[in-house]
Amino acid sequence: MRTIVFGLIFFLISVSIAESINDCEDPNFHSLETLESSKLECGPAFKNRCRCFRTCYDGHHQYVVNCTGTGFQDTSPLAHLPNETQVLIFTGNELEELPWNVFGTLDSLPYLRVIDMSNNKIREIRGKAYHHVQHVERLILDFNELSLDPARNHPRVFSNFISLLELHLTDAFEDGPPRNLASTLHDIFVNSNLTQLIKLHLEQNEISEFRDVNVFCDLPNLLDLHLGDNDLNALHFNLSCLHNLRFLDLQRNKFARILERDLHIMDNLAKHDRNVTVDFSDNPFECSCKLNPFIKWMKKTKVFIRNKANLQCYKGNVSYDFHETKNCAPKLLVSARRGTTVVLCFLSIVLIALVCALVYLQRTMLQKKIEPVLDSVSKRVRYTSIANGDTREDV
Repeated sequence: MRTIVFGLIFFLISVSIAESINDCEDPNFHSLETLESSKLECGPAFKNRCRCFRTCYDGHHQYVVNCTGTGFQDTSPLAHLPNETQVLIFTGNELEELPWNVFGTLDSLPYLRVIDMSNNKIREIRGKAYHHVQHVERLILDFNELSLDPARNHPRVFSNFISLLELHLTDAFEDGPPRNLASTLHDIFVNSNLTQLIKLHLEQNEISEFRDVNVFCDLPNLLDLHLGDNDLNALHFNLSCLHNLRFLDLQRNKFARILERDLHIMDNLAKHDRNVTVDFSDNPFECSCKLNPFIKWMKKTKVFIRNKANLQCYKGNVSYDFHETKNCAPKLLVSARRGTTVVLCFLSIVLIALVCALVYLQRTMLQKKIEPVLDSVSKRVRYTSIANGDTREDV
């Protein structure tokens, strides 16, 4: 009996290991699809421009519909996606607007997990554009031109992505005032119910502020927050509500120094043995004593600073390694000594002034006490002078 139990355990472990192996490395897999056959498989709605075939994607063999650079100016083919589609790649086209029901009105696409609609010049996504996407886990809208005009914004645009784990919005918005972008992002996160999201990419969006400091608090399961290549110079948002955050990307922003308030915020993230990583690479840190608290913090914090050895500060156009910055301790000591000297001089002046005031107030009493002493001294001097005069005459 014990042998059977151990055998079953060994079998289950073997199956688990086999499933964890990248199935794209399976030597027994051979795709019979050709370029022409994969185009035909998509159906007439795709006008022989796309490929529909099983291939390796993200480490696994999946059924992919690939319409990259196919010149479509509308999304009409997407209403006829093959039912077995797992990955949709619809990039490099000309889609100014996504209409209602991009994927049709029929409840289908039970296997769709990834939608990549990057680099399509999309300016507006209608509020009911994405239906039948309840199983999608990754949505990529990088390098589009989503409008910041309130009249063209639809806050609940992602509300149907109830299983979404990754949202990619790198350089996804048109150029405009940072405040307008902050407002747009706020409305999206508050209204889209992205409670399962674990990865958010917001790189290259010229973000310098957020309308609401709690803008990310509606993403309670967020693990990775990518804010690289923006214009942030401080943590203008609340991180304490992100109880699962493990990575904060702040590369290539505008940090000249790190505020002590922000250092405490990051330390709080690493409490309770949480593994938290922060990346400050390629920020324009100033080589000054204001950087010292950050340097000291890096030596003792539990937060892992990625690429810490490559951090640099700048004086003019010249870059220096953090450890080559001048030691501020002597300067601080000199400043302290100068401060002490100033204080002592000030106290001395005050003391002299007080003594003078006391003498002035007690001048009558002091005069009565001093006059007898002065008279006595005067008489002694006079008698001594007479005595000395007599002695000289005798000589």
